Amino acid sequence: MITPVVSIAYHSGYGHTTVLAEAVRTGAVEAGADVHLIRVDEITDEEWEQLDASDAIVFGSPTYMGTASGAFHKFAETTSKRWFDHSWKDKFAAGFSNSGAMSGDKLHTLQYFSILAAQHGMTWVNLGLKPGWNSSTASESDLNRLGIYLGAGAQTDTDQGPDEVRKADIATAEHLGRRIAEQARIYTAGRAAVEA
Repeated sequence: MITPVVSIAYHSGYGHTTVLAEAVRTGAVEAGADVHLIRVDEITDEEWEQLDASDAIVFGSPTYMGTASGAFHKFAETTSKRWFDHSWKDKFAAGFSNSGAMSGDKLHTLQYFSILAAQHGMTWVNLGLKPGWNSSTASESDLNRLGIYLGAGAQTDTDQGPDEVRKADIATAEHLGRRIAEQARIYTAGRAAVEA
């Protein structure tokens, strides 16, 4: 069986987004992927090469002031070197974000990630879940409790640390990891069959 390579390129200001990155990794590993966590504010030349060799890249950042963090924006601007030579074309991409408010403009951060992926010619993988916690019989423990289709969104109270990231949000991030790993495996296997 083909093992897809998934890299999670993320920034975490206070640790909450690291919890989500680790959850995405858990889901992707469960789906049979070889997974690498890459902190974009500490990225090395070797990690840039790892991103270039990946079948899928998952972008992650807290949402600060309505968009991804400054550290993630700096990383994104640096990817222009990859844009010039199409290094990431036809890779899969996905994204996740955390903020203190229920909405917190996380959707804008995920849209920013999807546009970055589109500029690179990548294929965006959405969450693939219907919204949870949207009826009288639903629960805050539902997957996709915030009802975001584009990627995994999480909400953590601003006075709580990373240990308080909600279990439903962690489970949603794990789902995203499984989903992107499965899509990358199917695509990689299909490409190998076509080229054989």
